[in-house]
Amino acid sequence: MAELQTPVRRNLWVPAAIGIVIVALIVVLAVRLTHALGVKNVPNRNPIPTVSVTEVGISTVPTTVSIIGTVGARYDMPIGVEGDAGQVAAIYVEAGDHVKRGQVLARLNVSVLEPQVANLQAALEESRADADLADAEYHRAEAVGASGALSVEETQRRKSAAVTAEAKVKVAAALLAEAQARLARTAVRAPADGIILTRNVEVGQTATPGGEALFRMSENGEVELRGQVAEQDLPLLKVGQAVNVRLTGLSKIYEGHIRLLGAIIDPQTRLGMARVALTPDPNLRPGAFARAEVTVSNAERIVLPQTAVLTDDKGSYVLIVDSTNKIERRAVRVSGMVQNGVTIAEGITGKEQVVATAGAFLQEGELVNPVLKESSRS
Repeated sequence: MAELQTPVRRNLWVPAAIGIVIVALIVVLAVRLTHALGVKNVPNRNPIPTVSVTEVGISTVPTTVSIIGTVGARYDMPIGVEGDAGQVAAIYVEAGDHVKRGQVLARLNVSVLEPQVANLQAALEESRADADLADAEYHRAEAVGASGALSVEETQRRKSAAVTAEAKVKVAAALLAEAQARLARTAVRAPADGIILTRNVEVGQTATPGGEALFRMSENGEVELRGQVAEQDLPLLKVGQAVNVRLTGLSKIYEGHIRLLGAIIDPQTRLGMARVALTPDPNLRPGAFARAEVTVSNAERIVLPQTAVLTDDKGSYVLIVDSTNKIERRAVRVSGMVQNGVTIAEGITGKEQVVATAGAFLQEGELVNPVLKESSRS
């Protein structure tokens, strides 16, 4: 029995040894593979980020002053009744019509004045006839007075009658002229060439002197921008400066020039007045809201893209890539905005490389791989 058990034990030991060897080989291979993979992945644990940077450039930035206001007629002329009150009988123009000096815009009822004028014309003719007769009698008396046919008193009486008759002619002529003037004033006329802005009258309405204007007219169609300017900007403006005016909703630029600057500052609003003369245009209608810009100077400024300037509780700042390709935070002061970015007044000199985008994901002191993009120099 002892001899039989010995071969059996040997047969069991051989497979076990082989299994142990295989496991050991697997463990060794696994350790080596793991080590190899770990060595290869070490460089990828902390990759150096690539960032887009821009070289700070110096750009010519214009300094502008804004004027905000409304378009209005330069000479806004109210037109009303000059003479007596009367009922409006006819209207000949509408708002927007171009009119000439002296053109009849409306007419009042003349049913009373026309007969008066006719009556006074007849009275004047009668007075002239009486004056002619009195003058003839005086001259006849004067001719025969020397012969003693008429007394001196009679001659003097006829002279007085002739003078009186001539005076009556002048009175009748004056009354007629007054009535004709009153009749002429029933025609409401344009005082100058221009454009009718508003019509505030209807046929049948009673028009009175000193009442509401029947029409408003822009003399020669001239328009201007009547705007307000901040107190600190008013000293930068001068009469004659070129102005670019834009209307709300329109991209077209209308050229003009400063015509007048106000002499006072409103103590409540701290704003001053400026008037800008404009070339007449169909789109420049009185009452339209407009904004004007005046370029008062041009200066060299540092300009950065808006994405390069960051803000936190400490204020505005940018991220600089230094000579060792590490991130450096630099506080800056923004002085304004222009079409291609923001202007920087303090904080950088203009020779640095500034992180253009994604600066919020970087840490100060972090090593980066900078890639230069197009400069903001202009």
